[in-house]
Amino acid sequence: MDAIFLQILNGLDKGGAYALIALGLTIIFGTLGVVNFAHGALFMLGAFCAVSIKALFSMNKVALDPTQMTAWGTPMEIRTPYIIDWFGDFGATLLDYSVPVSILIAIPVMLLLGVIMERGLIRHFYKRPHADQILVTFGLAIVLQELVKSQFGANPIPQPAPEAAQGMIDFGLAIGFDAGNVVYPAWRLIYFLFSLAIIGIVFAFLQFTTFGMVVRAGMADRETVGLLGIDIDRRFTIVFGMAAVVAGLAGAMYTPILSPDYHMGMDFLVLSFVVVVVGGMGSLGGAVAAGFLLGILQSFASMNEVKNIFPGIDQIIIYLIAVVILLVRPRGLMGRKGVMEG
Repeated sequence: MDAIFLQILNGLDKGGAYALIALGLTIIFGTLGVVNFAHGALFMLGAFCAVSIKALFSMNKVALDPTQMTAWGTPMEIRTPYIIDWFGDFGATLLDYSVPVSILIAIPVMLLLGVIMERGLIRHFYKRPHADQILVTFGLAIVLQELVKSQFGANPIPQPAPEAAQGMIDFGLAIGFDAGNVVYPAWRLIYFLFSLAIIGIVFAFLQFTTFGMVVRAGMADRETVGLLGIDIDRRFTIVFGMAAVVAGLAGAMYTPILSPDYHMGMDFLVLSFVVVVVGGMGSLGGAVAAGFLLGILQSFASMNEVKNIFPGIDQIIIYLIAVVILLVRPRGLMGRKGVMEG
């Protein structure tokens, strides 16, 4: 039982990332009818917002200390981050918490990028076939990842979690197991709770605000909403920006779990599209449910006991589950009839 509980925990943080990316994909598809293959790149750009903030906070002031000499008889260089030199202990705290701080920067940055993408490119493909949308957004994703590669290099860039969140949490005693049997990294739990909070905010926004109600109405019948005199195009631009923010925040907070590199967006994109299809195209609840479900199943498939029986099952389990679900229920878990027609 303790092994089962641990695997469920292990699947929650990855499931949270899948759910957040799939949620943004579903919002864009449901409102705009666009299959956005550049959405994974937005996840990657959010991660590199965290990398950039860390690099900015780590910029050093170099001073020579004549009281300490190198092996060559020259004064030793003392490097102090500017942020610590300027702000003291508060600066040291900002440096330590650079990943959480980066989400404050990622929100306006990702919102701006999302609006630029929608206004400059995506809106010209609203009425084009899905194949055209896939090709142009896939091309945009490649351009973005190559730009990141040229700026940050091809190697992963480690991003440590804040020191206070680098330890392990012992769930054993809390749930009746022996101490030490069920331990879980603190930051992974924080990421899971963070993903639940973002999902809750998005659903509350769409459910309980006038703006969200109009968007949901537009998802159901865009032409009728337009005939009522509502500028639905402007609202959809904001929704695209909101979906970009969700993907960017997911990427920024995931960096201590997976060191970001230029192709991480494409890695998550493919899996997230599977999540969207399994959950049901256009279904927000289905995207979230499928994200966590497939994350947990992938965690169980990565157990040595399972891989010894089915070698490589952890690499294909998500696709196998997708095939089974779509054979039984072609619309996905919560998909609507005819959502992909036309």
